[in-house]
Amino acid sequence: MDMRLGIYGFGAIGRLAARLALDRGYEIVAVVDIDKRIVGKDVGELLGIGDLGVKVSTDVGELADADVVLHATGSYLDKVFDQIVSVLRMGVSVVSTCETLSYPYYRYPVLALKLDEIAKAYGSVVIGTGINPGFLLDTLVAVLAASTPYVRRVRATRSLDAAKRREPFRKKIGVGEDPKVVEERLARGEITGHVGYAESVYLIAHAGDLNLTKVVEWQGVVPAESDIESSGIKVEKGRNRGARGYGAGFVGDREVIRVEFEAYVGAPEFEEVEIESKDFTIKWRSTGTPGDIGTVSVALNVAEKVPYMIPGLRLMTDLLPFKIVFTRD
Repeated sequence: MDMRLGIYGFGAIGRLAARLALDRGYEIVAVVDIDKRIVGKDVGELLGIGDLGVKVSTDVGELADADVVLHATGSYLDKVFDQIVSVLRMGVSVVSTCETLSYPYYRYPVLALKLDEIAKAYGSVVIGTGINPGFLLDTLVAVLAASTPYVRRVRATRSLDAAKRREPFRKKIGVGEDPKVVEERLARGEITGHVGYAESVYLIAHAGDLNLTKVVEWQGVVPAESDIESSGIKVEKGRNRGARGYGAGFVGDREVIRVEFEAYVGAPEFEEVEIESKDFTIKWRSTGTPGDIGTVSVALNVAEKVPYMIPGLRLMTDLLPFKIVFTRD
């Protein structure tokens, strides 16, 4: 597919997206970032593939010639709202890896409505996606649940070895630090851990038109009970291996949807989805999905569908050609 792609945010995800986009034959028309270390440099030079004739700029206006902009700068919509709007107002659609944009009506209902209004006014599309949230613990769950006549309860789990991920990821889950300090930093928002438990829960509910009465999120540390090493990363006994947490959606007192995420040094790598119907339960399990390339793959695959979407704020589960059906008991 011919696509003129713009990239807003040229960190690890933006660069990986650029590589995959070029490999697919897309044209990269502009790249925007605020990092003074890379502004003015040729995109090809930064990727180690020679000159592309496109330099990293701070001018958002350069993205105006793109068909779609891949946005990858932050996890919280209130922090990146103005960035996204600046692109939508040029009539250019945005596919963002912002985790809270995957279901923005939960944390940012007013901003979500504003995004929808602006996107419609300028004939553009905005959608938040990625590997998690965006696919593994929500959209994929809805797809698998479509094979059951009635869904009584779903549970989805993702587990990954933090030692095999980038250093910035290990930092945001406090690998190697004092567990108590990590919990305090998580509570203060100094580090994020995983963002998107509730968003995944709501996406699954949305896929089945289920009105949840309560959603609960929790996230905590994983202290090392003994010295451990994986992929060259060592964690001493008593230090923090990483994080685990969950999001749970309730109808009354009954838990209907549960998503769990574990990321710590030495963790097994897998995803598992269990769907309980009235008369039977099905279980799907993978051998683990690489996060960064998974995020970029999902984002670019969605970007290819943007020209066929109705303008406005869209959700991943809106792209499914079906709804799932939850039981009411």
